[in-house]
Amino acid sequence: MRVFLTGATGFIGRALVLALHRRGYSVVAWVRSPGLARAQLGEEVELLPIEADESSLISTLSKCEAVINLAGEPIFGKRWTPARRKALIDSRVLLTARLVRALKQAEPPPTVLLSGSAVGYYGDRGEERLGEESSPSSDFLARLCQDWEQAAMQAASRKTRVVCLRTGIVLGHGGGALKQMALPFRFGLGGPLGSGSQFVPWIHLHDCIEMILAALEKPELSGPVNIVGPAPVKHRELARALGKSMRKPAFFRLPPAALRTLLGQAAESLCASQKCYPDKADAHGYRFRFQDIDEALRDLLGPGDVHIGTLRGINTQPLIDDPAYLKQRRPDTFLSTRTVLDAPLDSVFRFFSKPGNLGLLTPPEMNFTIQRADALLKAGATIEYRLRVFGIPIGWRTRIECWEDKRHFVDSQTRGPYRAWWHEHRFSEQNGCTVMEDRVYYALPFGILGRVLNRLLVAQQLRTTFNYRAAAICFRFGSTPVENHDQRK
Repeated sequence: MRVFLTGATGFIGRALVLALHRRGYSVVAWVRSPGLARAQLGEEVELLPIEADESSLISTLSKCEAVINLAGEPIFGKRWTPARRKALIDSRVLLTARLVRALKQAEPPPTVLLSGSAVGYYGDRGEERLGEESSPSSDFLARLCQDWEQAAMQAASRKTRVVCLRTGIVLGHGGGALKQMALPFRFGLGGPLGSGSQFVPWIHLHDCIEMILAALEKPELSGPVNIVGPAPVKHRELARALGKSMRKPAFFRLPPAALRTLLGQAAESLCASQKCYPDKADAHGYRFRFQDIDEALRDLLGPGDVHIGTLRGINTQPLIDDPAYLKQRRPDTFLSTRTVLDAPLDSVFRFFSKPGNLGLLTPPEMNFTIQRADALLKAGATIEYRLRVFGIPIGWRTRIECWEDKRHFVDSQTRGPYRAWWHEHRFSEQNGCTVMEDRVYYALPFGILGRVLNRLLVAQQLRTTFNYRAAAICFRFGSTPVENHDQRK
């Protein structure tokens, strides 16, 4: 299947691109900045600039079996000034209308359109149980969602099925609501928003992506579908779970008056209570992987399978015997992680052999862009890229120290922020799965100060980065829990 995707560089879109490729689908992304999109989406995606003329858009759509429309400016984070409201409307309603006009002229038209919407459709409903058949509200966000859905439903016909994805609060690595929600907790200042009694219709990113794929592949699904988990929680319960997962207090309540001062009318929608349930998904037999908020946050905020400790006392040997790089640079810290993927080794190794795919595996806030790379990765090849670490732009040059096809490769930092960075990528095939292991020997500059910075900031940043990378790889190839894999040996 060939899928036309808008919003591909967004929080949900990036994960969806990987999952679509796992399914064997090809993806055409409609993007504002092809250069930025290429850096973020890798080499497997075809790009169509949003400035392309209508004939190019119609021609592309006629070659696609499905359209997934996730484009839209972020709802929260800024005050809803008149200019901001216009941007929210234009990026959703007007863009969807343009897309639908082109879709209706395509010959043949795509057989399915999945179009974004949000649980904001329902407004503030207190304790009321909400399903897809519940009535809409009349506030700004509810009207926006109604207009957005109406624009999409214009594509419905005997040839084209339309599904409106009423998405809740999506929790995942690398962005979305969780990044903003967790920030005050990191400083010990977390707590509920407003009264804390409002219901939050949360969903783990894994289940969000799987529900979108189910909507894509199940011809019996049409109309609105709530993309929410099976167990909405009150905001005070969400704050408690966040504090528990992060081992931080959760009693600093942000009062409604303070929120209104910061966000204006947007604060009312941010604190709205929506006790939403995934009735249609339940009726069609969808089985949630994450049904409990504590389990979901433990998966997203826990250490994962990333282990970091001092190199002293660890019994490990580099892939290369007695490498000169490690003698000269003297690493003092060791990082290791292990992921088991439901994919053949050949496919996994081929993906990692392409430098252009590195951006897909890097958290978006790091703004990873390749400046120069050798066309063929082998021992001696170099890659130069730029990224942001703690908001600071940094140049990095990597050298491939050794390369053995379908077994391992090693890259070292020859220019960048670390005194030493030696990264071993090991691959093996066991019981039809690919076991991927990362081993990193590293050290920061500045001696004792560097070791203090590592303990306070850098180690946690590396855990976040490698956990994001593991989640992205699992979206791309599917995963097997390590304990389950070990039992199959």
